[in-house]
Amino acid sequence: MEAHSSSSSDGGLSVRRALQLIQSDDQALKLQGAQEIRRLTKTSQRCRRQLSGSVGSLVSMLRVHDSPQSHQSALLALLNLAVKDETNKIKIVEAGALEPIITFLHSEDSNLQEYATASLLTLSASASNKPFIGASGSIPLLVEILRHGSPQAKVDSVMALSNLSTYPINLSIILEAKLFPCIVTLLKTCKKSSKTAEKCCALIESLVAFDEGRTALTSEEGGVLSVIEVLESGSLQSREHAVGALLTMCQSDRSKYREALLKEGVIPGLLELTVQGTAKSQSKAQTLLRLLRESPYPRSELEPDTLENIVCNIISQIDGDDQSGKAKKMLAEMVQVSMEQSLRHLQQRALVCTPTDLPISTCTSEVSLK
Repeated sequence: MEAHSSSSSDGGLSVRRALQLIQSDDQALKLQGAQEIRRLTKTSQRCRRQLSGSVGSLVSMLRVHDSPQSHQSALLALLNLAVKDETNKIKIVEAGALEPIITFLHSEDSNLQEYATASLLTLSASASNKPFIGASGSIPLLVEILRHGSPQAKVDSVMALSNLSTYPINLSIILEAKLFPCIVTLLKTCKKSSKTAEKCCALIESLVAFDEGRTALTSEEGGVLSVIEVLESGSLQSREHAVGALLTMCQSDRSKYREALLKEGVIPGLLELTVQGTAKSQSKAQTLLRLLRESPYPRSELEPDTLENIVCNIISQIDGDDQSGKAKKMLAEMVQVSMEQSLRHLQQRALVCTPTDLPISTCTSEVSLK
């Protein structure tokens, strides 16, 4: 108990000392204070709370001219203060941090540029900050980072843009910044199961709700294919965004986009998604399959509107033995998986409903007859 009390006391002393240093008029002491705040807030949520009062002083350090070390130390301290702390995120923007951070996006110092991008990523996670960041002129600069920045800055940039895109007014600004060439390039080169691919697809899903976004994606060489590749091998969340983007396109103008999706081989990924995706992905995949067949509507009661019939109808229209063969194989596997799942479901129901005084086989036969 005494050791814990001593540890808490030491922590309190460290916090008070850091606050005194950062509020000093001596620039060397302020720098030391910023470095201490960065250290204390790296992993401690309690310290982030206790050091919230340092935000104003740290922001003022960002405005000091010709002091790269001060800029970096203050920026990193603010970044740590903002992590998982909504109050600090808002406080940092209210203190006027956006102006100097945006200036650092222009910096020739790659480290400073990376820290500024990471700061915008963290600050943009707050719903309250999104309108201010969007209106600050940062979006075109983030797209420029996406185009020419370091690998880490590119990843942070697309994540920041994805965060900002959930505020509707920012979407039009993002579209105007012509980001599709660089986002498609990033999507082509990144691991399809990565968080980067997920954020790219989330951003694309939002942007293809607009005609300009759909046109930009299909005009970009390999654009649609890169989304389909995520549909096939991305994380569950990435695949949900990917199928959402493709469905939005086809629903907006089926005749315009149907052939483009079929040409790029969308069917196998959709088939797999109907049995292995999230509930939302499965529903979207089935809806998209219905839109992709020759007629999106049931033709007669003699040919039920089952997924198998829909896919067989699509396969009959696909050019090329490779695609058709792959789709047929996927369909057979899908039906097999579906049958196995149904059998397991029946067996589980039989076990659950088996009375203690009846043999299992009796109850199983009753279940199978229902």
